[in-house]
Amino acid sequence: MTKKPQVQLPMDIKSILDLLPHRYPFIMVDRILDFEAGKTITGLKNVSMGEPFFQGHFPGEPVMPGVLILEGMAQVATVLAYLSLDAVQGKLVYFAGMDNVRFRKVVYPGDQLIFQLELTRQKRNIIKMIGKAYVDDVLVTEAGLMAAFS
Repeated sequence: MTKKPQVQLPMDIKSILDLLPHRYPFIMVDRILDFEAGKTITGLKNVSMGEPFFQGHFPGEPVMPGVLILEGMAQVATVLAYLSLDAVQGKLVYFAGMDNVRFRKVVYPGDQLIFQLELTRQKRNIIKMIGKAYVDDVLVTEAGLMAAFS
């Protein structure tokens, strides 16, 4: 069995890339700010005009796609799972569902997204979490996330 990684906060992008299989242009988290094993995690994403999706979403009015905000939440949730759960070690984590998704504010280049995730349940190979994303302490997105690992 693979051992859970050690955590040193803040966790930088190199440490995150050691855990996640995602790579440019699909890595949606830059730093892990806080972590409590099996409970919560806080991640950060600096939203830059240099992101490739802004070329087409939308020309003249760049807006971060909501699905990519959810992807950022999911990536931070995956870091929490890898750092907390023995059963996940050495396995891939996949999106399995989303509930109660709400996009409350638009996210623009120059914003800094703060993702806060809370692990609410883990049964067999299914993990459930509640995720929230903030910009300047204002809630921009929230969702219930479900993931499966195998």
